[in-house]
Amino acid sequence: MGFLLFLLLLLANSASGKRTTYIIHMDKSFMPKAFTSHEKWHSSVLETVNLKDTASESSTKPTRLLYSYDNAFHGFSAVMSEDELQVLEKLPAFVSAYSDKMVTLDTTHTFEFLGLNPESGLWPASHYGEDVIVGVIDSGVWPESRSYKDDGMIGIPSRWKGICEPGQEFNVSMCNKKLIGVRYFNKGVKAASPNNTISMNSGRDTHGHGTHTSSTVGGNYVEGASFFGYATGTARGVAPRARLAMYKVIFDEGSFASDVLAGMDQAVADGVDVISISMGFNNVPLYEDPIAIASFGAMEKGVLVSASAGNAGVTPGRLNNGIPWLLTTAAGSIDRVLSGKLTLGNGQVITGWSMYPVSALVNEFPLIYNESISSCNSTSLSSFNYGIIICENGYFFDQINIIAKSSAPAAIYISDNPSIFEREEFAYPGVVISPENGAAVISYAKSSVNPVASISFQQTFVRSTPAPVVASYTSRGPSPSYQGILKPDIMAPGSLVLASWIPKVHAALLYPAIGLSNEFTMISGTSMACPHSSGIAALLKGAHPEWSPAAIRSAMITSAINIDNTNSPIKDSGLNYSIATPLAMGAGLVNPNFALNPGLIYDATPQDYINLLCAMKFTHKQILTITRSSTYTCQNASSDLNYPSFIALYTNETTATLSQKFVRTVTNVGNGPANYSIDMVVPSNTNISVYPSRLSFSSKYEKLSYTLTVEYNGNKTGEVVFGSLTWVDVIGLHAVTSPIVVAPMIHAW
Repeated sequence: MGFLLFLLLLLANSASGKRTTYIIHMDKSFMPKAFTSHEKWHSSVLETVNLKDTASESSTKPTRLLYSYDNAFHGFSAVMSEDELQVLEKLPAFVSAYSDKMVTLDTTHTFEFLGLNPESGLWPASHYGEDVIVGVIDSGVWPESRSYKDDGMIGIPSRWKGICEPGQEFNVSMCNKKLIGVRYFNKGVKAASPNNTISMNSGRDTHGHGTHTSSTVGGNYVEGASFFGYATGTARGVAPRARLAMYKVIFDEGSFASDVLAGMDQAVADGVDVISISMGFNNVPLYEDPIAIASFGAMEKGVLVSASAGNAGVTPGRLNNGIPWLLTTAAGSIDRVLSGKLTLGNGQVITGWSMYPVSALVNEFPLIYNESISSCNSTSLSSFNYGIIICENGYFFDQINIIAKSSAPAAIYISDNPSIFEREEFAYPGVVISPENGAAVISYAKSSVNPVASISFQQTFVRSTPAPVVASYTSRGPSPSYQGILKPDIMAPGSLVLASWIPKVHAALLYPAIGLSNEFTMISGTSMACPHSSGIAALLKGAHPEWSPAAIRSAMITSAINIDNTNSPIKDSGLNYSIATPLAMGAGLVNPNFALNPGLIYDATPQDYINLLCAMKFTHKQILTITRSSTYTCQNASSDLNYPSFIALYTNETTATLSQKFVRTVTNVGNGPANYSIDMVVPSNTNISVYPSRLSFSSKYEKLSYTLTVEYNGNKTGEVVFGSLTWVDVIGLHAVTSPIVVAPMIHAW
């Protein structure tokens, strides 16, 4: 009664007006316990704020609930007046609202989610990556893809030394001012299997992976892109005016380290500015890792290497490419929902999740709920195949196969398993709804004499909350390659990224085994996150050609965002949506516009990395394998690399207070003199001291150093604690943030 009275008091003296559809974000923690579902709560709120005014159109267009959301975000959409919205805004549970609009997505939408726009920031400052060359190490390209058209591109940079290598089903004319080079490397494959014939002996892509990643980095504008009607709009890469060069090292017959090394080495020789590599090698030390070895040489030549963190999931210490001299990217979600609309016979409408790739008609079929078969894991479902079956308490990817075999027209899957919303598999008509919505559907099915339902597909919504969340599949640190450097560095969009595809590999499947071809597809993985970071690195190189790879990486790390679009800490979908740690997402979601002008950078030279290798107790030959030079010196061996993050490790033998000191040097890249003070988020059971606590720069490019000491007194049986250090420009222009982590050391290999 108190809740309703509060609303009625707010309604006093209000007047209704023109009615509009609004999307409302609500804080679910405020939902009264009296309500058994979020939908009932939303309905109650709307019924109470409905302003009755017979003199207005309100009487013919009442306030009504359109959709109730509790999967990708919590809230609802409703037709209401501006006055009623103002009443809602005064509620403690209200988060935000905006009017609905016709969705004309600029696919992949990830650039919009990351804040890239043509009016200000990194895109115009870098001229959209114009003349920056990105080398992609992958499975090749499909040159006929519209993403590689060179419309609007000017002449190829004179520094480019690469070629367009002819081969099977590939000729020199297939390169242009966008796709400026293609090479392929398969001598390692041939040596491993000398009796095998390479099925596609050229740079042409037979997997799709390389076409997808390269078009994500720097694909040109493509109108009318979509995934079978989902996410329709104009596709473009993160750096749409960058040049692309493909180095094919993945073949149907395999992929070998020797070929990867050759491809990366050639990319550096050809004159690329950034290398993007969405692959990794498991359980190898730095001196046996071809990516570590080749990227060291690239770094020495000023080429930034951007790599994926791997898809090993939540187990700590299974991260790929935790290499100190490259950029390592984890994967997260974006604020886009691909949906199917479920309409019950009683008029209730529920928006669920679906990627069924056909505009199917599932209209007013009987709705079937039977507890004996509701787990949908038995062939006995065929006895109930005359209607839409409600499935619960099971594994979606098994259930959908059994439903398909039963020949039921469709199914409703009740689940909140995060992996469903990260995979593109939806081969049979159906929709996934939350357990709370599921309770309402089951109640209707049980209480109605003749329950019916309809499902429509190919709907897309953006600005869902919370976003991003850490993907469940993304690999976690510490890095087994070297645990003393915090990896991953950052997180970028990786779940269901829309990008170009090849016609000879299906973009989607229909049951039982019907492959559907499409010019674009959606797939998930850190392989998809990596090219986002690569594209942003290319943009930064275009805006700041004088920056070193370490400077670019530093700008991306210290400007990253660790809160989601509800202003709450980013959550980890792989760990029951607990607060994500930097071992999962690094510093957070990459923030390209803030990276453009970071204020301070943490730079590093090749000798700094050599000092680190010396401290790792590698042999002379092992170091030589990486550095390719015997001119290095180990006189200043140090494990304290000038890195824009901090990680202190404890072991089971650490009984006393863990204490570790870090020395860092920052370079002022702002415009002229600047003064910085510290703002800290201190990890639990930890003391952090910083000296000095203020930095005063008299000029641009001046360097100053500080010391940070971590003292940890907490649990040493697996606990991970984290916080941050931020250097804040006293006039408010810059906030330079570094994550701080205390974590257990893992047993590598």
